[in-house]
Amino acid sequence: MTDYSNSPELKDSVLGQSTEYVDTYTPSLLFPIARKLNRDALDINEAALPFKGQDIWTGYELSWLNTKGKPVVAVASFIFPCQSSHIIESKSFKLYLNSFNQTRFDSIEDVKAILIADLSAGVSMPIDVVLYSPNDYNCLPCTPLPGECIDELDIQIDSYHLDAYSLKPASTNTVSETLHSHLLKSNCLITSQPDWASIIIRYTGEQVCKESLLRYLISFRTHNEFHEQCVERIYCDLMAQLNITELEVYARYTRRGGLDINPYRSTSHDNVPFAVKINRQ
Repeated sequence: MTDYSNSPELKDSVLGQSTEYVDTYTPSLLFPIARKLNRDALDINEAALPFKGQDIWTGYELSWLNTKGKPVVAVASFIFPCQSSHIIESKSFKLYLNSFNQTRFDSIEDVKAILIADLSAGVSMPIDVVLYSPNDYNCLPCTPLPGECIDELDIQIDSYHLDAYSLKPASTNTVSETLHSHLLKSNCLITSQPDWASIIIRYTGEQVCKESLLRYLISFRTHNEFHEQCVERIYCDLMAQLNITELEVYARYTRRGGLDINPYRSTSHDNVPFAVKINRQ
């Protein structure tokens, strides 16, 4: 497995470093990372991506001052197309959002416009932002995940190292089914801090052996990659190891530093069709 932790592109990242917190608006805090960093290792041609999709980030700790100096708080949803050339490194994103804390803005519309402009520039593609009031209790309700949960399968685990070849078909029959698991865990590429997620897999094609799928997902347990990279790896491995014609992979990661990251990849859909949120978020 390629080690990206010492990549020249990542050496200047604030992730894993002691950092001074800035509380006045500073867009230069954003640290973009090229998606190509991981996609080359997966033989993904960025000019002809094998998937569509989005990365949906939720920001739970956004605040600024109104023109009278009174604090305003909001929950934010940030929607990044997977076709963007870059992602935003998560700690720099947190630091950037913190820089709004002691900055005065005329209105929530102005804050939204600035967020869209800065983040779109950072990833070199237009993104969308939705801001919610803390009194909007219906914006992010916890929901059950669709399909069958495979977590109760009685399997024995002997290795916790990534193994795409553990994926096996159950039969040559063509099926359409939705499966999910709460047992996905990976680690941050730079800090090795744990990243926890629930994952939804919906596919049409050769029926997957559910036990092999669960073993495969658990094999990420000691694997170091960013959230988006893990989901793209899962998507590519499923397509490579099984005869699948349609596929959707959606991971809901738990929050860290007031942010959660939820990557979605699909053969056919640009936008996430699953209106879900796990109780661990």
